[in-house]
Amino acid sequence: MEQIIATLPNRAEEVSGSQAKIGTISVANPGLHIDVVSPSIVREPSALYYISKRAIDIVLAVLGIIALIPVFVIIAACIKLDDGEDILHFREIIGKNGRRFYALKFRTMRIDADEYLAKRPELMRKYQQNMKLERDPRVTRVGRFLRKTSLDELPQLLNVLVGQMSLVGPRIIHPSELPRYGECAQKRLSVSPGITGLWQISGRQHISYDERVLLDIRYIDNRSLLVDLTILLKTLKVFIVHTGA
Repeated sequence: MEQIIATLPNRAEEVSGSQAKIGTISVANPGLHIDVVSPSIVREPSALYYISKRAIDIVLAVLGIIALIPVFVIIAACIKLDDGEDILHFREIIGKNGRRFYALKFRTMRIDADEYLAKRPELMRKYQQNMKLERDPRVTRVGRFLRKTSLDELPQLLNVLVGQMSLVGPRIIHPSELPRYGECAQKRLSVSPGITGLWQISGRQHISYDERVLLDIRYIDNRSLLVDLTILLKTLKVFIVHTGA
């Protein structure tokens, strides 16, 4: 299995998404070398890449949905039994070419999560720094397990099937997050967001938001079937480790 290792800036040298100019991602396969180019330049892969990528998305999404139906039912039952509230969470996302849609996720937070945060300015400030909260008090008991294993993201296979997302791509982001990409924003909108990507296999919430932006741009600059398949294999390994399968 090929392993992707992201070479990120030191904390002292950390830059914002708008300043991301160049970086490197090294892979065990010497033929796969990833660089970041100018934020204004979008490297367009061949038509064969787009056709193959979409075909893989459709086939794997269909197979995944069919195979995971029992898992979906069990998760839905656990969420309902936990607090009796909604099973799914609909998160507004900005996708390719600025198209907005709702990404599906199993609900992992209390039903009044937004109101809870709004009433606590200190928590809100910490959340806005990295769009994440360590040990988020809004997460439910079932939600903690779903997040740890990434099972909460499985319903996004439906978003992939209808063409709103891809299996591999940049992270899904809310429209309000786009300005944080600075001059890379238009490049970010040139591709569909993915269920998995470089961020998911490179530390997840243990890296800063600016580092996540760098990883998204690095992926966009170096898209290829080899990169996508490598990320999928690495994601599968991470998923097995986290779930203990």
